[in-house]
Amino acid sequence: MSEINFKGRDFISLADYTREELFFLLEQAKELKKNPLQPLLAGKNLALLFEKPSVRTRVSFEVGMNQLGGSAIMLPPEQVQLGKRESVADVAKVLSRYVDGIMVRTFAHSTILELAENADVPVINGLTDLLHPCQVLADLFTIWEKKGKLEGLKLVYLGDGSNNMAHSLMLGGAIMGLEVVIASSGEYRPDQSIAAKTQELSAKYGGRVSFETDPQAAARSADILYTDVWASMGQESEANLRRKVLAKYQLNQALLECAKPDCLVMHCLPAHYGEEITLEVAQSANSVIYDQAENRLHAQKAVLVQLLG
Repeated sequence: MSEINFKGRDFISLADYTREELFFLLEQAKELKKNPLQPLLAGKNLALLFEKPSVRTRVSFEVGMNQLGGSAIMLPPEQVQLGKRESVADVAKVLSRYVDGIMVRTFAHSTILELAENADVPVINGLTDLLHPCQVLADLFTIWEKKGKLEGLKLVYLGDGSNNMAHSLMLGGAIMGLEVVIASSGEYRPDQSIAAKTQELSAKYGGRVSFETDPQAAARSADILYTDVWASMGQESEANLRRKVLAKYQLNQALLECAKPDCLVMHCLPAHYGEEITLEVAQSANSVIYDQAENRLHAQKAVLVQLLG
């Protein structure tokens, strides 16, 4: 494990990493959580490019860099205007002359791919419409902390099966050997390219990923129940339709009772209580949603240390 070399690599998709490499990052996150103040990135600078806002992403990356002895530079959307005021390629090339890494939170996945292609420093995916690897790395860390293992656990994701969280949970689960069930309506199936990649990874690592339209059947004997908002940023015009179609996939007490008694309840936040999850379940003894939020900090610090260090 000590011979694994991450330096200079991008962190765009969990599919770019092996099981051994992801476990290495989880072990690093565990150590950094125990001893958070270490000057491992002294003198290093990280640019934060935001087209989509986020409380957790901004604060966790800024605090993470600070705790590691480095600095983070926030670049809001109105300041940069990727692809409008200045081309994505030029932004990547210029920032590479100033900073040691670039974190981007954007809409189109093609934007981060173009950034990575043109940057000479590591590019980290803080979220795109297709994938959210930082969140799922933190989720895997949280599950590993709580359950003591990953392989063989059953994780059921309820709601929009076509969003970035469903996609990254599929990829991460396949690599780490979980059984991942996407419980959703037929209108909201995962992206075909992600489904194909998941099958490839499952065959290699032993994970299992399936799609189920019946939420009660999916939740039966689950070790983890996971949900996310039904309408992500940029989908506000579809919100009413999505509420109607996805209503039966709400994570509520009745659904929780279908799962194992020690089932973890997970949500990547922000939550719309009373829609995709009830407040009762979110505040139950099974809930680990705030542990997930905290673990964004530790998991991302592991990525930063390995890529920028």
